[in-house]
Amino acid sequence: MENVINADDESLKKLNKYACASVVVATVISIIYGYTTSVISGALLFIKEELKISDQQVQLLAGILNACALPGSLAAGRISDVIGRRYTIIAASLIFLLGSILMGYSPSYPILMIGRCASGLGVGFALVIAPVYCAEISPTSFRGFLTSFISLSMNIGILLGYVSNYSFKTLSLKLGWRMMLGVSAIPSLALALLMLRMVESPRWLVMQGRMGEAKKVLLLVSNSEPEAEKRLRAIKIAAGIDENLGQDVVAVPKKTRSGGGALKELLCKPSPTVRRIIITAVAVHAFQRICGIDTILLYSPRIFERAGITDKSKLLLATLGIGIIKVICTFISGTLLDRVGRRVLLLISAAGMVVSLIGLSISLTIVGHSGENLLWPISLIIVAVYAFVAFMSVGAGPVTWVYSSEILPLRLRAQGLGICVVVNRIAGVAVIMSFITIYENITMSGTFFMFAGTTVLAWLFYYFFLPETKGRSLEDMEIIFGGRCKSEVQMARALCNTTDP
Repeated sequence: MENVINADDESLKKLNKYACASVVVATVISIIYGYTTSVISGALLFIKEELKISDQQVQLLAGILNACALPGSLAAGRISDVIGRRYTIIAASLIFLLGSILMGYSPSYPILMIGRCASGLGVGFALVIAPVYCAEISPTSFRGFLTSFISLSMNIGILLGYVSNYSFKTLSLKLGWRMMLGVSAIPSLALALLMLRMVESPRWLVMQGRMGEAKKVLLLVSNSEPEAEKRLRAIKIAAGIDENLGQDVVAVPKKTRSGGGALKELLCKPSPTVRRIIITAVAVHAFQRICGIDTILLYSPRIFERAGITDKSKLLLATLGIGIIKVICTFISGTLLDRVGRRVLLLISAAGMVVSLIGLSISLTIVGHSGENLLWPISLIIVAVYAFVAFMSVGAGPVTWVYSSEILPLRLRAQGLGICVVVNRIAGVAVIMSFITIYENITMSGTFFMFAGTTVLAWLFYYFFLPETKGRSLEDMEIIFGGRCKSEVQMARALCNTTDP
């Protein structure tokens, strides 16, 4: 088990610069994902005009990204167990590069769809591998902060997508949206080159039996040699390897090296503890999407049109505000995760989202039934949308990725997170591809009231079923969820010469 930080050890209270740099570089993949997700919202205004596509084709183009993320996320977990976390990030960046080039070139709707599908595969890889890599490279006391970089990067990407929409809108109809979609090829290529110089996850190296390499990485991402030694012994214990073995390379079963049997253990014959962990991880991902955040990100121009904003320039400027709020609030969340805790932030977030959605629903109803262009309900619609995004970005957005990436056991982490991403994307696809159809049948205000109801269910789940994980090591999670007895915990901690904070 990885050591839980000793409060008396001053060296462990400092943020390791190399670990921070590794996380920052790896989360560029999340920036690309965020950009790819949001840029389509503005691009669709111009794509529909040039290619003369229907609302159904718009829904399909918007939702296909999440649909294609499903096979990508399932493959990413197993691939990262075989070739490593670092090379999986490189593979994801190359897939994004291909998708960006195809979308930027696309002379027709079918080519645009193929490029969007390729980017969807990249999304599946990115959503799995970034949280796994960041969680496994981060020290315990800064894991919440560093892992929150994933959501911060996603939201920076979303903001850049909106900035791109606003910046390229002045270009010709034929060139503008193609530039919006194709420019992400640049960071995709840059990331592939940067990751060649980054370190591999020390936990993955231990699972491969490459102890010497794991120790070298731990020396880089730890503040002292004793800390690196303690972390290495802890990871060995978690991996079921004798912590007294001093060889640089040790023999480990092929099943351990390749992640074989992980899906079977997760889905077919899970222990009571693993069952509780996977249900919890899957549920937080499902609730993150069915609250309706995707409809705000992708269809915000339509929502603001209902508020009376019809000028394309003003619509894109209004959506730009969403991106700015997401970045600011996600950064705030990162500073609070290791202080306030994951569970508290989720509860605050869900409560605020419910109030915002109800306010949005009421405002849309008033605007829809009013013959006049009233200013106050229009203003309230904009405020409610921004408030919803703010509460989402403080809690359910970033905490979902931090929480799910840290509670899964080491041997199951990559493939378990792959399952979570599949559920996340299925829920996202269902919401995105049904939104227009639903609001045409029950009105837009009725649709957001429905989302308020699902968010109430999310709050109840967070309150009754989620244990707090702040300040606990990755290897403590099975204990928190009831898997191992206290005597085993005390023995492992004694071997690591460490105590709880």
